[in-house]
Amino acid sequence: MRINIYKNKLSQVLLACSLGVGILALPSCEGILEEEVIANIGDEYMNTPSGLHDGVNAAYSTLRSFYGTERGNNFTIFGTDTYTNGADGSWKFMNQYTSQFDPRTGHVREVWNNFYAGINTCNAVIDRAPEVSGMDEGLKARYVAEAKFIRAHHYFVLTQHFGGVDLQLTETVVSTNEVTRATLADMYAAIIADLEASIPDLEATMRSTEYGRATKPAAEHLLGLVYLTKGYSEAAEGNDFANAESYLKKVIDDYGFQLLPDFADVYAFGNEINDEVIFSVQYTRDPLTNGDGNNAHLYFLMEYDIQPGMQRDVANGRPWKRYRPTDYTLNNAFVNRDVDARYHKSFKDVFYTNSPGEYNTTFDLSKSTVSFAEGDTAIYVPGYEIPEAERASKPYQILTPSMYTDKLFPTLTKHLDPGRQDKTQAAGGRDYIVFRLADTYLMLAEAQFQQDKIDDAVENINAIRRRAAWPGMEAAMEISSAELNLEFIMDERARELLGEQKRWMDLVRWGALVERVKMYNEAGAPNIKATHILRPIPQNQIDRVAGGKEAFPQNPGY
Repeated sequence: MRINIYKNKLSQVLLACSLGVGILALPSCEGILEEEVIANIGDEYMNTPSGLHDGVNAAYSTLRSFYGTERGNNFTIFGTDTYTNGADGSWKFMNQYTSQFDPRTGHVREVWNNFYAGINTCNAVIDRAPEVSGMDEGLKARYVAEAKFIRAHHYFVLTQHFGGVDLQLTETVVSTNEVTRATLADMYAAIIADLEASIPDLEATMRSTEYGRATKPAAEHLLGLVYLTKGYSEAAEGNDFANAESYLKKVIDDYGFQLLPDFADVYAFGNEINDEVIFSVQYTRDPLTNGDGNNAHLYFLMEYDIQPGMQRDVANGRPWKRYRPTDYTLNNAFVNRDVDARYHKSFKDVFYTNSPGEYNTTFDLSKSTVSFAEGDTAIYVPGYEIPEAERASKPYQILTPSMYTDKLFPTLTKHLDPGRQDKTQAAGGRDYIVFRLADTYLMLAEAQFQQDKIDDAVENINAIRRRAAWPGMEAAMEISSAELNLEFIMDERARELLGEQKRWMDLVRWGALVERVKMYNEAGAPNIKATHILRPIPQNQIDRVAGGKEAFPQNPGY
């Protein structure tokens, strides 16, 4: 058993205007501060042990605004080399980089506002904790450390997407319009200081009743990522990659995490708590505490549910057809499929009939009709071309790459949620895995590669590749030092971490976003330019600032 750390009576209070959150943190306030009383909990409640506890939990809940949501996936999946847009949805312009992607974009405003709400909640916890009496000092220190971890996380994500932003490190108790944009160096200094300060007071592991809270290895993993990213940036210092290596090694060596023997088990339904997970954002099956839920199960699915022999069900998911894998993903990243098992363990290859009967074929016209009994194969998605004569001999439809469309394409299985109550439910209940050990190994290898520690980097890459091999093919999966370069690291991260809300920031870190979108994302290629390595600052944020765009300048090109 575990508690839901997001379930508390203060979660919504602290995320609204009722604590005097500054203008940068208002979820929906335009121009002037508009307060809405949503609970009978006074401001002094935060100065009590239970109030501090609930304040930290409220800060955790803001992670749900990004991980597993459409806005978070659009920020990190769309407009990359691995995924392009499918048929449906109103946010395609974020993948296509058209002029619709501007400072008025709703997702831009929502990510900004939700993270600043979380930051101010963290600031309140950190500032008020010293005055809270009647509380175990060790527990109080841990809550402050958790708040610093969350604040560092939010500022890191904001910095990667927007550049230097307003750096608020104390609680905003009176709304103000006097704000400025910090330098990139100042952003990194604050993020690193928070994480370094948090590590001594965080727990090494959490009991089952506290699962989902930040831990030492979670902070060290994030700090390793921060240093790795900083090492490529204009704020880079000579020891960034060495610092990244040091922290990432600690995560691997000091806490007992292990790569699961089977890649497929990492995202197996019901196995969300496993030896590879370092940090995850909690969701629940309780509609009263789940908010909008983990919606990632909706977005990566093809339109299976109107095909012969099929109807929508809980197991196969509710297909919103948002994200279609690019040709690069299918043909360049996932190569050597007879050796590397990750393609077959990432994508669904068979749909079994749940609507028996006789039908006319829809996409595989090698035969005119198909007839199914319950449980028969209805659709086979092999991932390669099969001659028409061979397809004609099979009693089911075969979807080959030449037949892929923006509605029919390989379905990513990582986020499927067969635990939903019914086939229409959008609010999923699976935890969203944010940090896992395979990512730590790959970042460590990258940090070592950047220091010319090639043999060390190769061994860490090979640890991931051996796990990914079909049984008996482990040796064939290993690479040599001569084969390792940054492009290989890019491809390896695509194979291992596909659809895990990392790719956009990876590409920006490497300075490869524009080049690789032009090469591999046909929908984004015509419009992407250097402007797009940063997102637009929300226009309502600039409008609220004293001095407007001169005091709080928009990112170039928007």
